[in-house]
Amino acid sequence: MRCIQGHAMLKISIIVITYNSLKFIEPCLNSIFFQDYRQIDVTVIDNNSTDGTPDLIKEKFPQVRIIENNSNVGAAKARNQGVESASGEWIITLDCDTVLERQFISSIVATVEMLPENVGIIQPKILKSDKKTIYSTGIFLSSLRRFYDMGQGKIDNDEFSNRKNIFGACSASAVYRSKMLKEIKETTGYFDERFFFLVEDVDLSWRAQRHNYKTLYLPEAVCYHYGNSSGHNKKIRRYLCFRNRLLLILKNERLMGKVKLFPVFFIYDLPRALLLISYAAIGRSKNRIAV
Repeated sequence: MRCIQGHAMLKISIIVITYNSLKFIEPCLNSIFFQDYRQIDVTVIDNNSTDGTPDLIKEKFPQVRIIENNSNVGAAKARNQGVESASGEWIITLDCDTVLERQFISSIVATVEMLPENVGIIQPKILKSDKKTIYSTGIFLSSLRRFYDMGQGKIDNDEFSNRKNIFGACSASAVYRSKMLKEIKETTGYFDERFFFLVEDVDLSWRAQRHNYKTLYLPEAVCYHYGNSSGHNKKIRRYLCFRNRLLLILKNERLMGKVKLFPVFFIYDLPRALLLISYAAIGRSKNRIAV
């Protein structure tokens, strides 16, 4: 296999988050180090795994910088730790259950050198582990401020083969310009650490737009994603998705937009809030009975 030697001056930093990721991390890191582009540095941030994930990385991938947290600090803070340690002009964020095609990084490098300065984010094509179903081709944000991964669940076809500008990128596999991240950084981090996980990538994409940066969907860069490797249960995910969406809107929406969204809150969000409260009450009641 030949190794691409061009673009030698462009360095790419890769950030991977792990949390009890023993069965996923080796294929992920193997796919990174099997790339045909080698000007990379790799940092793994481990959120206090108890399954031996850090030991495996140290044994089999000594070239990886590993940051070991004493607790699960969440995806947003862990990514921020990775960004702080990165030295590349562009930073790739990956979930630990992601596997890259061999030309993934070289496709990105060949593209970024021709991009205008106002493109700050790149969205690769993320397929599910069956290698034919779309996981994400980027984030769409509706006028009602609902967001979703474009194409999710559809079979990959020509519809997803063209480059285009989109709202934002899914951080399971996303590429960020370092200069942009420094420019839009807040007191709560590059990724807002208050989100913990879920929606923090939507928030970052929205903030990037507010700073006049664009996001490009790049279908030539392909990877495969298993999904929910952290194993968080549905109730926690449902709660965080609801809470973080409200925080997202409060942070980024203009005043008139918030006014227009007020009726939507009563029609859609208030019933969801009451349902989540009832779930919490039932859970506390069951716990008291169990004691």
